[in-house]
Amino acid sequence: MDTSDIRKGLKMMLDGSKDPFSVIEFQFVKPGKGQAFTRVKLKNMANGNVLERTFKSGEKLEPANVETRTFQYIYPEGSDFVFMDQNTGEQITVPGDKVGDDAKWLSDGMNVDVTLFNEQPIGVDLPASVVLQITTCEPGVKGDTASGATKPATLSTGAVINVPLFVKEGEWVKVDTTDGKYLERVNR
Repeated sequence: MDTSDIRKGLKMMLDGSKDPFSVIEFQFVKPGKGQAFTRVKLKNMANGNVLERTFKSGEKLEPANVETRTFQYIYPEGSDFVFMDQNTGEQITVPGDKVGDDAKWLSDGMNVDVTLFNEQPIGVDLPASVVLQITTCEPGVKGDTASGATKPATLSTGAVINVPLFVKEGEWVKVDTTDGKYLERVNR
C-alpha cells in the first residue's frame, strides 16, 4: 500500500511495531512548494494509544494482518468474556481489558464484531445501540415534569443511565453504546 490508500478505518503496521494501528482521521496536504504529504491520526489497536504521523506522498505502508469476524456473546469468565462463532461453534475468550467499558452493554446472545490480529482478539466493536430492560428505577414524582427531567435507571446488564421520568421499571429501552444515552422506549 502507499499513502494514496489511506482512509478512515484502514488497518496498518508502523515501522517495526508489533501492534496494528487504525486510522482515526487523515488530511492530505499539498503545499505550494515541496512534496505533498498526508497527516494521519492513528490508534494503537492493542492498547488504545493515539499518535500522529506524517507520511510523504508515495511512501509505502505495510497492511496489518487484521480480521474482523462476528461472534455471539455467551458469558463472562472472571474478568474475561467468552464469545462463539455461530457458523463454526468455535469459542474465543477476549481479555477484559480489550472489551473495556463496553462490557456494561453486553447481554446474552448479542452479536459483536471481534477484531483478530494473528488470530488473537485485540478489540470488540458493539452495535451502535442496544435494547436492554430496566431492572430498577424510582417512580416519577407527580408534578416533577420540568422539560427534559431525568432519573437514574439500572439496566439488566448493571449499567446505570438517565431516563425520562415517564419510563418505568420493567420496560425495555434503546441505549446508544457510544455515549450511554437513552434513545427511546421499545415495546417487547
